[in-house]
Amino acid sequence: MGVQPEPMNILVVDVGGSNVKILATGQTEARKFPSGPTLTPEAMVSGVKELATDWTYEVVAIGYPGLVHQGQIAKEPKNLAPGWVGFDFETAFGCPVRVINDAAMQALGSYEQGTMLFLGLGTGLGSAMVVEGVVVPMELAHLPYKKGTYEYYLGKGGLARLGKKKWREHVATCIDHLVAALQLDDVVIGGGQVKELKELPPGCRPGHNRNAFLGGFRLWDPGSDRLLPVP
Repeated sequence: MGVQPEPMNILVVDVGGSNVKILATGQTEARKFPSGPTLTPEAMVSGVKELATDWTYEVVAIGYPGLVHQGQIAKEPKNLAPGWVGFDFETAFGCPVRVINDAAMQALGSYEQGTMLFLGLGTGLGSAMVVEGVVVPMELAHLPYKKGTYEYYLGKGGLARLGKKKWREHVATCIDHLVAALQLDDVVIGGGQVKELKELPPGCRPGHNRNAFLGGFRLWDPGSDRLLPVP
């Protein structure tokens, strides 16, 4: 029998366009503070440290609302201040940090088995796959669909333009296309607009924001099954 590693205290940071939400190992209630177009990475780190001042953590997992390539932020966010590309989070936090796209983090936390697609119906369209436990970040939002893109029809703007009935039809049609093309075993639908669906398309299950935190824990501890209670 090998020596079991000591359990790690992990701080998960979910950076959103409206709020930054945090949760640490051993805590049951998330904390948050407002984000928005003036939020720089320096301000984010400062706000997180202040909010987590009485929590213990040795490593940090960050879910970032934009393109992340090989653990590095590759594109500035749409809804936050610039300065994120190239920012040194490890120096800022003073500990090891792993960064992942926010949809990919929620996908990792939602995963159960097989080949799973996560779709986040929010302001835009977040997407990621998990294949046999391996996260595959995706940018399905920008694929062409009808007279625009998937995001143009399924994002918040599409809902406003089309109305709920037509928008729901496009959600169902796009999911049918993706299930067939990607040979999926499982589809999880999350994001703020999921509440506008009267019912989920066949074969889909709902996501939950708590799964983003579980994904952050799994980023450092792949075997983690710390499913958090639904508030």
